[in-house]
Amino acid sequence: MGRAFLIVMDSVGCGGAPDADVFGDSGANTLAHIAQACAAGCAEVGRQGPLALPHLDVLGLGAAIRLASGAATPGLEAAPAGIWGAATEVSRGKDTPSGHWELAGVPVPWDWHYFPTTPPAFPPDLADAVAAAAGTEGILGNCHASGVPIIEALGAEHIRSGWPICYTSADSVFQIAAHEEHFGLARLLALCEAVAPRLHAMKVGRVIARPFTGAPGAFRRTGNRRDYAIAPPSPTLLDWAQTAGRMTYGVGKIGDIFSGQGISQQRKGPDDAALFDALLDLADAAEDGALVFANFVEFDSLYGHRRDVAGYARALEWFDTRLGMLLPRLRADDLLILTADHGNDPTWRGTDHTRERVPVLVHGRGAGTIGLVAFADVAASVAAHLEIPAQPPGRSFL
Repeated sequence: MGRAFLIVMDSVGCGGAPDADVFGDSGANTLAHIAQACAAGCAEVGRQGPLALPHLDVLGLGAAIRLASGAATPGLEAAPAGIWGAATEVSRGKDTPSGHWELAGVPVPWDWHYFPTTPPAFPPDLADAVAAAAGTEGILGNCHASGVPIIEALGAEHIRSGWPICYTSADSVFQIAAHEEHFGLARLLALCEAVAPRLHAMKVGRVIARPFTGAPGAFRRTGNRRDYAIAPPSPTLLDWAQTAGRMTYGVGKIGDIFSGQGISQQRKGPDDAALFDALLDLADAAEDGALVFANFVEFDSLYGHRRDVAGYARALEWFDTRLGMLLPRLRADDLLILTADHGNDPTWRGTDHTRERVPVLVHGRGAGTIGLVAFADVAASVAAHLEIPAQPPGRSFL
């Protein structure tokens, strides 16, 4: 019996979402714009030349971008040797839980709560509740912000006052940053866990702990981030597999995204390099019939939100090199699906996710195109490969 490896390259969108204009993202295209910038010599920091992704491209990456959006893909022009297509999301969001849940077969049935862009972002009763849970007289921030700049701006005051730094973004999130030594990592995690039920009741998708260390002028976020996500509204692919008696492995922040539901074992690490090592170990050791569900977040967290085109290109090329190490370790009856959860075009305005279609690249089931499919079809296809029952609305493309 074969195994299934479902890998989400966080934010690696390919443009063309039919409702992108609703989100202010008409024209955004993460992969195409990176490829075009590289070909034009505009992404030369730490790398050079056209975007080089030989393993992803031969699986159909360039073809998927062209299918999704019609955009030019310089450097990504290989004839596909895998099954390839692009997926369109129906959930009304461009956030991590929406994308992952729908890829796992469960579109989000509600509208997420978003905080206003004008400060204060949070209602007084919520700010007071967070301060009370923290044991402080108030909170800092209370606005829309990007994580690194707000820590730089408020880190010193946070150390002086002891108040947590609370902020949000265009996503449905409530983020709390605190210094690991001065505030305490365990205290930060306990605070996030305490306030998460209140935020979830408001249909805020995630409460995110954002620990950092260092001194003013040299603060840095650590790898101890923790997401407290609202639970999926119904059983997902992970639950389907576990109910059928299969081992399920979450790699990266999958456990956080799914609130631990349906996951037999979790593999975490300080960065994507460590997570890929864990993935390689599972390719060697995971038992027949297992589901390995992995998320690689640094495309999004380190380069997309920071609008770092060259950094994003470097991350893609690094991932492609590691993919070349994974493919030979897969067994003849294994299924590998590579996809994404949303876009985060580093050439786009602002610092937020972008509403895009995502590539769907399949290794282990021959070659050919599946065309434009739904996010939920990914879950149905994995279930079909594992020979386990699936729930609608997805349909297998295998």
